[in-house]
Amino acid sequence: MRTVVERELELKLVLSPERSIPVPALLGYRSDDPYAVHVTFHVSSEHPVHWTFARDLLVEGVFRPCGQGDVRVWPTRAGGRGVVLMALSSPDGDALLEAPAAPVSAWLERTLRVVPPGSEREQLGLDDELDQLLAQ
Repeated sequence: MRTVVERELELKLVLSPERSIPVPALLGYRSDDPYAVHVTFHVSSEHPVHWTFARDLLVEGVFRPCGQGDVRVWPTRAGGRGVVLMALSSPDGDALLEAPAAPVSAWLERTLRVVPPGSEREQLGLDDELDQLLAQ
């Protein structure tokens, strides 16, 4: 059975140290895609933007800087509160997004209860698929 864990959040697109704009976002996790998290920006717009990256990357990024290349995540403080920064890079451009740490952490905890770390492979059913394939 597939389980979906979602959370709507308002992130901030950081334009400069002094300026940012709000960006509605949806964090998504599906037990049938257990290694990935899905983030959709501009959820109510005509052209939402979708990013998919490793759940482990976001889990680690809540505690310490991690990632390289297209996705980098790190914790910091802004305005006296804990935030998680996500630097996303693509051929279409770069974005620095700020997310409130507490709701992101709470959402991640929910995903970790649905599919505990280390049990992702079991969710994919690869062994069952392989057994069926070899039985033919």
